[in-house]
Amino acid sequence: MRKTSSSIITTSLCFFFFFFLLFFTLPSSLADCLHYDHHAPMATLGGVHDSQGSQNSGEIEALARFAVDEHNKKQNALLEFARVVRAREQVVAGTLHHLTLEAIDAGEKKIYEAKVWVKPWMNFKELQEFKPADDAPLFTNADLGVKKDGHKPGWQSVPTHDPQVQDAANHAIKTIQQRSNSLVPYELHEVADAKAEVIDDFAKFNMLLKVKRGNKEEKFKVEVHKNNQGGFHVNQMEQDHSEL
Repeated sequence: MRKTSSSIITTSLCFFFFFFLLFFTLPSSLADCLHYDHHAPMATLGGVHDSQGSQNSGEIEALARFAVDEHNKKQNALLEFARVVRAREQVVAGTLHHLTLEAIDAGEKKIYEAKVWVKPWMNFKELQEFKPADDAPLFTNADLGVKKDGHKPGWQSVPTHDPQVQDAANHAIKTIQQRSNSLVPYELHEVADAKAEVIDDFAKFNMLLKVKRGNKEEKFKVEVHKNNQGGFHVNQMEQDHSEL
């Protein structure tokens, strides 16, 4: 009788071990259907790495906007999405997107970190985490095309219409106005040329600005720095007297 009971227990344990191995070696999609529900914590499988797509791609931006919207719903907040600073991803039962994003809170730009869990085959998307990122840099080495792989450190040409370039240019215009004795306001007409460089926790913008003051057009060469907290500082400024 004892031998029979022992055999039954041994057989049961073998079957349990077999099904345990079978279950956890199933493809993640099938295992998901069998085991995970929409509110289950994810299984961490892979390491975190930069997303294959551009941080400014439509898919990544849509995930960042989703994160902001979900946070607003849960916290009754009024954050306004601005841009994606960095996008990374992690293979789990689906994909866990690690996003560093910029959002506007009561008129002030702030940096946040969010995690969005996506399982495309189930049409499932969930915000796992959303928090301020006080220590997250506003700029990464990949921002604005600066210091990409294969590029040497230093000034790199950047799009003049980029929002960060425009913000830096507008700050320069305010400084020009403050330093002048003119009662006629300066207005930004065009960023004629722009270069940028990211150094540790701040970015430098070197720009040629075309400005208007009443009916008069002028040009200024400026260098504007933007620090890790989003503050601007005009480091250099001179009027360019060459022909427009």
